[in-house]
Amino acid sequence: MKILTLLGSTRKNGNSEFLAKKIVEGTDHTIVSIAETHIEPITDKRHTEEGFSPVGDDYEELVELMQTHDIFLFATPLYWYGMSGPMKNFFDRWSQYMRDERFNLKEEFKKKKAYVVITGGKDAKIKGLPLVQQFSYVFDFVGMEFEDYIIGKGVKPEEVKEDKLALEKAGMWNERFRR
Repeated sequence: MKILTLLGSTRKNGNSEFLAKKIVEGTDHTIVSIAETHIEPITDKRHTEEGFSPVGDDYEELVELMQTHDIFLFATPLYWYGMSGPMKNFFDRWSQYMRDERFNLKEEFKKKKAYVVITGGKDAKIKGLPLVQQFSYVFDFVGMEFEDYIIGKGVKPEEVKEDKLALEKAGMWNERFRR
């Protein structure tokens, strides 16, 4: 069982990353900081005659990584009650690559399982629920199994270390993934 962790934060060593690393510690995993990859925003050509054209960025490498992993762990801070900008750009590009004949992503996604980590400040466990729902809709659209989520409380670096419930759940996931 190979885990692909996709970090959406623009902050190094932030709260989302901290929880994600706790979850995958000691497992067969790959961690990618989406903010550190070059991903161009989508130019929507779904309904044009020429369709999508190749884009000179790192996205195709991420598509190849997605195909070689069984579980996706999406980790993002709660930015303005939604996912981070880098994470949103990552998902927007699925529209392009799900139509790319070189890949069969819609079928590939049906074989994958998704987990989500969200961290935020005051009342994050409530205010983050619409984002959990958004992830759920995305995964449902592509036929990916949405296994579970964690919403941790933390704004300043390492603040999430005080969220005992989030840490406990991260530990439970880690045990599950080590089996």
